[in-house]
Order: sequence, then structure tokens, then C-alpha cells
Amino acid sequence: MPLFVIPYPIIDPIAFSIGPLAVRWYGLAYMSGILLGWLYGRYLLSRPDLWNGKPPMTISQADDFLLWITLGIVVGGRLGFVLFYEPSYFWANPLEIPAVWNGGMSFHGGLLGVVIAVYLFARSKNINSLSLGDIASAATPFGLFFGRIANFINSEVVGRVSDVPWAMVFPGAGDAPRHPSQLYEAALEGVLLFVVLALLIRGGALKRPGLIVGSFAAVYALTRGFCEFFREPDAQLGFLWGGLTMGMLLSVPLFLYGVAQIAYALRRPAHAAAS
Repeated sequence: MPLFVIPYPIIDPIAFSIGPLAVRWYGLAYMSGILLGWLYGRYLLSRPDLWNGKPPMTISQADDFLLWITLGIVVGGRLGFVLFYEPSYFWANPLEIPAVWNGGMSFHGGLLGVVIAVYLFARSKNINSLSLGDIASAATPFGLFFGRIANFINSEVVGRVSDVPWAMVFPGAGDAPRHPSQLYEAALEGVLLFVVLALLIRGGALKRPGLIVGSFAAVYALTRGFCEFFREPDAQLGFLWGGLTMGMLLSVPLFLYGVAQIAYALRRPAHAAAS
């Protein structure tokens, strides 16, 4: 073992218990990400100057949307994990599908769930779906950050074996030190992505519906693809074609969509200021 391996800070996955009810860090992470994202969305809607006039929806509608997007994240994320990563296991154990408290959520599945929630809510409320998508995209890095921290606490989706000085030995992943790839993803997919989108918003991106959606998709795909080089592939899948991982493959169409959406948003005229 390398001399400078950092001890893994073992943290009980259960944050606290109330009688027979165990509250896990995993659930708290998702709750924190969703609530902070909702508050950030409300903040963006309270700034008419960011939209060059009237925001696309009211604060009250944003509050109503909270339930829709929560269902999209949880249902989509779980079904995405079931279908993309472990279909054979869940086919044999269907009662395990709802057990989200045991971990196992797919970002790409959650993204599809959010897209469906955005489309349905926007249609039902006569809201510009791209502008609603911009708000959801700007708020998503909160959930990504806390979700990766929860992965770290649960010692899941661990990194590849490494001899870097900050490598850690994760419980249940053998004796070899590994990249703390969950922290890399928290920093890049969470913090860096939020900063990039916030700077774009400050520069007037919300005035062009869909620009934040496309920027989110493209930047997330790049950061996720980069982090996959340090993350151990899922044991049930391993490496795929040419040494690629499932996370890399799923990020390719997301990146292409993001670039196309950015080009589409920039070709259309910016919203005119409301009189």
C-alpha cells in the first residue's frame, strides 16, 4: 500500500433514527439537492432583469412544479438504473426496484424523468418548456453535488485503483487504494457546472430559451466523461467497446444534443424587454 494513502472516513450511512425509522444520508442528499434547487429556481424567477422582462412563470407555479420534478428525478433515476445498469438482477428481483434507500440511481434516467416532468407541466400551465427547462437545468447541480457526496458516504461507485497520494481504501472494494472519484464528480458535475451556468445566466443566457438547457447538457457530458476515466466501471457491465464505460456512452448523445440546443437557442432572437 502506498505510504501516503488517506484513510477513508467511515461514516454510518444512517444519519439518525426516529424510533424504527432510519433516515439515511442518501435520502437527505436528494432532499437537500431538490430543496436547494427549488429555492434557487425561485430566486431566478424573482429577478425580472435576468429574463429581460417578465419571467416565464410565477413563484406559485414554481412551488407546484416541485412535486413534479421530484417524481421525475426519483422515478426516472431509479428506472434508469434498473434498465441501464442491472436489468437482469431486477428482472429476477422485481420487489427490489422501489428500494431506492439501498442506493442505485441513474443520472441519465433521472434526466429523462425531469424532461418528461418539464414537458408535461409546461404544457398543462401554458409555460415555455425551454424556459422551464432552463430553470430546472440551472438548479440541477445542487442535486448532483449532494448525490455524489452521498455516494462517497455509502462507499459506492468507487474510483479505479491508483497510487496518487490522496487515494483511499474503500470498504467492500478490496485492499487496493482507489481514486475518490465521487469527490471528483461532486466538484466537477456539481460545483464547476453550477459556476459555469451561473456565469452564463449573469451574462443574459436566460433571455434565450434553451441556452442553459443546452449548456447544461454539453458541460455535464464533458465533466461526466472526464470523471469516468477515474471511476471504476460498474461490476455487472465492466468495460464496453474500446474501453468505454456505460457512463461515457450515455454522455455522447447528451453532448451532441447540448451542442445542437445551444446552436438552436443562439439562432433565435433574444427575448425583448417587457414594456
